[in-house]
Amino acid sequence: MAPGTSGGAPPGAAVDRDEVDRIVDAWRRERPDLDVSPLQVLSRVSRLARHLDLARRAAFAEHGLEVWSFDVLSALRRSGAPHQLTPGQLVTSTLVTSGTMTNRVDRLVALGLVERHPDPADRRGVLVRLTPAGASRVDAAMADLLARERRLLAGLDAGEQDRLADVLRSLASGFDATSGGRGGLPPEV
Repeated sequence: MAPGTSGGAPPGAAVDRDEVDRIVDAWRRERPDLDVSPLQVLSRVSRLARHLDLARRAAFAEHGLEVWSFDVLSALRRSGAPHQLTPGQLVTSTLVTSGTMTNRVDRLVALGLVERHPDPADRRGVLVRLTPAGASRVDAAMADLLARERRLLAGLDAGEQDRLADVLRSLASGFDATSGGRGGLPPEV
């Protein structure tokens, strides 16, 4: 591959070299016996994940939320009116233990972002319901997050974003299929 080009770029198209290119070049120099080509993709994915994590944390903090609180509130918001779930459904949605979820719901109740209500379908059960303040907070944080994510993707046109999404979906589906759909990963927005 010629300097200044990338394996994914059209032939002859110049691509700015980045830190991953320098790392890969160094490994190729030091260990020519190894195929370091996975670094071309996965090191970039790792670096992008760090940028995304920082953007998400900043968006949530701007609205007085942490990642965990956004996860719970967004699970409730996505559930549709009346924006309520059982604690068990929240545990499934956020992949935490029931004890952790109890603590999280307690904290969100204290902040006035969710309420507990008796479950009419189970007299021993409760429903966790998003309050208007919780809905407002999660909606604002989501809008801020999307604006930040759009800025992260600004270097790609819509077609490139669609192609990248398709490629990443293909890559992730192998992991998700072997691990019940989540790959042991934390919940998403």
